[in-house]
Amino acid sequence: MGKRLLAVLLALVVVLAGCVKTKSDVSGEKDGGETKGGGGSDKVTIELLGTSAGEEDMNIVRDQLIKNGFDVKLNIQPDYGSFKAQRDAGNYDIALSSWTTVTGNPDYAVRSLFKSDGDNSNINDSVVDELIEKASTETPDEFKETYKQLEQQIVGEKAYIAPLYISFKAQGVNKDVLNPDTVRLAKSRAIAWETIDFKDASKRDADALITQQAIGSLTSLDPIKGNDGSINTLNTNMYVRLVNLTDDDQVVSEGSLSYNYAIGEGNKDYYFILRDDINFAKVADGKAVDTGERVGADDVVFSLNRAKDRDSVPDHRTYSLHESMKNIEVVTDLAELEDAKLSSGEGSVLEALGEGLESDITELVGDKTAADSSAGKYQVVKVTTNEPFPQVLNYLAHQSAGIVSKKQVESINTYDVAAFDVNKDIPYGDQRTVTEGASYDNHLYASGPYILLKKNDYQADFVKNPAYRAGSEFEPKISSVTVRFIEDADSALSALRNGEIHLFNGVPETKYELVENDDKLVLQKNDSNAVTYLLFNASDRDVAKSENLRKAVLYSINQDEFLNYYQGNKKKAYSTVSPLVDTGNELVADPAKVKQFLADYQAE
Repeated sequence: MGKRLLAVLLALVVVLAGCVKTKSDVSGEKDGGETKGGGGSDKVTIELLGTSAGEEDMNIVRDQLIKNGFDVKLNIQPDYGSFKAQRDAGNYDIALSSWTTVTGNPDYAVRSLFKSDGDNSNINDSVVDELIEKASTETPDEFKETYKQLEQQIVGEKAYIAPLYISFKAQGVNKDVLNPDTVRLAKSRAIAWETIDFKDASKRDADALITQQAIGSLTSLDPIKGNDGSINTLNTNMYVRLVNLTDDDQVVSEGSLSYNYAIGEGNKDYYFILRDDINFAKVADGKAVDTGERVGADDVVFSLNRAKDRDSVPDHRTYSLHESMKNIEVVTDLAELEDAKLSSGEGSVLEALGEGLESDITELVGDKTAADSSAGKYQVVKVTTNEPFPQVLNYLAHQSAGIVSKKQVESINTYDVAAFDVNKDIPYGDQRTVTEGASYDNHLYASGPYILLKKNDYQADFVKNPAYRAGSEFEPKISSVTVRFIEDADSALSALRNGEIHLFNGVPETKYELVENDDKLVLQKNDSNAVTYLLFNASDRDVAKSENLRKAVLYSINQDEFLNYYQGNKKKAYSTVSPLVDTGNELVADPAKVKQFLADYQAE
């Protein structure tokens, strides 16, 4: 989702950061996890968990807390896996965390993180739940005030998080190898590989596009089972969706499975007319081959039903993004489209779906093999939401709404979900099936422009889907893509400057000048929806019990010091909503408040 919490970003992920030993002497540091000072000190000790990638931020937070009368213990983990183990064990008071809203809508920025039943939530607050649900049914003009109240509850009233900053999004491109004009940098969605081309187009088949990501252990190649920096970009490029986001977060059909989409009157019915020029790819004899199976309406219905069903797979990590969908069905009655009015009040759904098509819509078919756009025979899928909810379109553009093969997934996932044994059962998308060695047995079916061929500890190799939009502008330009696993940002930047990789998505703000001053590189920069914040332990330690202690930490945070450190290449944040809705909320450091809240905490 994710991520830091996401060095990739992308999107959506959340990547949290953590560690075991401190890299510097910190006053009051203890081996234990107590939050109140010990060893003769009357200071409160706060344990800050993060990864080595976030050490600069951790040092700034440490210094601010010490300045406000705390003792600080740094718990710096070398990678996300060890950080997660520390976090799951509760070995922290605050954890350096990050979230990128890869769908471009504010509901996604809060639902998973803060709703009581959210996939990544450690909060249980009925007021928060009510405000999230209220905002989800409102238009942008209406939801601004609701999100303002929500932010105040999460931050100012309860201090469930302490915001640090909003990041920019930047990537370095080797312009001697790639044509920079073909490399996209979207505000929200993960980078799309199919548009990228070499400066010398004759190299498309002979050479690989070489890029990188920080995380090498892949959560899952089943799009609904992961929402983090390990798979957001990979699954985005492996599975087509009903709609996409433009680089500035507008929902469109371009580059998706639909020719057009339409919103019915009342904002509860959403119609999609499907393309008939995409087949699933599979891997055979070390190559990507056309399965001959078209990506159709039955696959869409299957994929979205399992996306919204919490119990469709074990460890479902994205169901809360899709709970707004009540029903997904194939429409075969042309009269329904003629009678259905658009939400705008002007025209019918049939007119909207038929705009710009090669042939007029003369028939709707249920069988995907009978679809033939040249003859006017189309498939239409209708999504109905529980309540009016236009933001459902943003979720349908997310990688977790990627379309999988109903036939293939059902043939692999034969286990009993309730009795799933991670040591015995091999689910669809398990990284073991694509990892080189004895476990390799690639069972993936890709509906998108690329398919993962194989991976090891150092890289993942992708090849183009030969049956994806062949002959169109969306057919992948480059035949193969190699994703190198480089966790450290400085190492990734060095690899870019040395020509070992061609594209580095995630150039640190403090390194912009190195890229800009390199004659063979170009720096691409955009706003992003990535927010870094401190997450409080909600199940253990005194910070879970004491609002006063959390607020003392909150008002110790001076965001200006982060902006100065990053040379102005950060923005102030109040919550994960900040990049999307201007609520006017702002966190202002206040030592006097810190002193009072600490005194109130000590008196508890």
